[in-house]
Amino acid sequence: MKLFYSEHQNRHAPETFLLRGLPAPSPERPERAEYLAKAIGELGLGLEAPAAGGSPRLRERLARIHTPRYLTFLETIHARWQAMPGASALVAPNVHPCGGGGQYPSHPVGQAGWHLHDMACPIGADSFAGILASAASAEAAAISVCEGEASAYALCRPPGHHAGPEQAGGFCFLNNSALAATVLRERYSRVAIVDVDLHHGNGTQDIFYARGDVWTGSLHADTDAFYPFFWGGADETGSGEGQGANVNVPLPLGSDGAAFLIALETLLSRLDDFAPEAVVVALGLDAHKDDPLAGLSLETVDFRRVGARLGKLSVPMVLVQEGGYPTDALGANLTAFLKGVRGD
Repeated sequence: MKLFYSEHQNRHAPETFLLRGLPAPSPERPERAEYLAKAIGELGLGLEAPAAGGSPRLRERLARIHTPRYLTFLETIHARWQAMPGASALVAPNVHPCGGGGQYPSHPVGQAGWHLHDMACPIGADSFAGILASAASAEAAAISVCEGEASAYALCRPPGHHAGPEQAGGFCFLNNSALAATVLRERYSRVAIVDVDLHHGNGTQDIFYARGDVWTGSLHADTDAFYPFFWGGADETGSGEGQGANVNVPLPLGSDGAAFLIALETLLSRLDDFAPEAVVVALGLDAHKDDPLAGLSLETVDFRRVGARLGKLSVPMVLVQEGGYPTDALGANLTAFLKGVRGD
């Protein structure tokens, strides 16, 4: 297994985000990567750095899953924001088109409200470089699998599965798991994304909802009373060519590892019907009981069982790091999962 990580990801380093109306320390900070990289080192594995800025095809691949105006927004918004009199150091919207407005604005404040779904995605001066480095890591892992690796892991922060075609949310800006699937589709005709993060992968769902070539499945805490709230129901099954190719398995808040593994079997039984040639695992470690965003109650040993079950899929696999926030157990949770996938 090859593992990829770019230290340029640290250039995106938000200190706070808005939680229940109040500024709070952001759990999505460079420290996350330090915990995960240390655990990888203790396994005796090394991290490879992708090419700076990704491959020559990264921007073109991103344009297959995100709109051109959204990509332009991410790259240019901070400079345009700073040019406004009295602007804050971080891009943070104060207006959103919640009623479904149809006019795309030219003003930076309006564009920020259009593209930044919530208040968990502040953008700093160097954020885009860090965001792009995260995507480059996912791209490199997927390329290595296309070139013959049986599996590869991408240490990505910021994460990506809440990022839709033209919206950021939940700490996510570019959808790394969708990007990995896009790279895999260049070799494989049927690709699946299995999302085992605590939260529903709403951005991934939106990107592929009307497509039948990329199957998307998400196992997550029930969104009726949990982020991202507006997506994630079991009745969301795809549309058009994608009808039946989107599967959501919501779990009651507080569910333990035993319930999680039963639900995973349900999800994978539906995956069997699709018969994928390659799989992306959107790996969240935030289902652990001590995670700062806790909504489920898995123990560290449960991640080994989840990894072992996914390792039995016996198809080329890209593991893309999604959630999992700083706790004493974070590194151990990743170690347990990777040992499970490898069959250690």
